[in-house]
Amino acid sequence: MTALHGPRIDPENGPATALVVFLHGYGSDGNDLIGIGESWAPFLPGVAFSSPNAPQICGMGYQWFPLTMRNDAERWTGVEAARPVLDAFLDAELERTGVSADRLVLVGFSQGTMMALHVGLRRPVAPALIVGYSGYLAGADHLAEATVKPPVLLVHGTDDQVLPAQSSKLAADALTAAGVPVSLHMSPGLGHGIDRMGLIVGLRTVANACGIALPN
Repeated sequence: MTALHGPRIDPENGPATALVVFLHGYGSDGNDLIGIGESWAPFLPGVAFSSPNAPQICGMGYQWFPLTMRNDAERWTGVEAARPVLDAFLDAELERTGVSADRLVLVGFSQGTMMALHVGLRRPVAPALIVGYSGYLAGADHLAEATVKPPVLLVHGTDDQVLPAQSSKLAADALTAAGVPVSLHMSPGLGHGIDRMGLIVGLRTVANACGIALPN
C-alpha cells in the first residue's frame, strides 16, 4: 500500500487538540487546499492541518481514483478502492499528532468530497465533522453500510458545470434519510470552486465542531 504524503501545518504552541485533513480534487495535489488551513489556523488555535496528495499520479497532479465514464458505479468502485490507503493515512496522522479519533475533521473538494463522505461515514469512531465542497455522494444506496453518523456540511456553487449543485442536494437528502445530520449551503453564481462565503461557513462549522469560539 502506497503511503500518502503532503503538506502539514502543526500548532504553534502545545500539542494538537484536533486534526483537520484536506482531501483535494481530481488532478490536483495537497498544496491546493493547504492554503485554506493557513487562512483558518489563526482562528483555530491548537488545530493541526494535513493535506495529503492522493495515491495515484494524474498528469501534473494526483487522483484518488480514475475518472472515465464519470458515473455512480465508477465512483463507487473508485472510493472503495482508495479507502484503505486513506484510512491508513488518517490513523497514522492521528497517532502522529496525538489527537483522538473523535477530534478528526475531514474537508474535501470535488473528488476529495467523495472520499471524505465515503471514508468518514465508515470510520471506527465518528469524526467530529465532514465538510464537502462541490462534491458528490458515491453509492448513496450503500448508506446502510455506514458505521457512524457524524455531522456533515455540504457547500456547492449554483453554477457548477463539473458536478452540478444538484449533486449536493441529492447527497443531503440521502444522508438525511439515513439519519446523518446535514447542513447545506449553496453559493449563488459560483462554479466549480470555493468562494469566500463558503470558506467562512466552513470555518464557523469547523470551529464549532472543535469547540472553539470565533471572534465576532
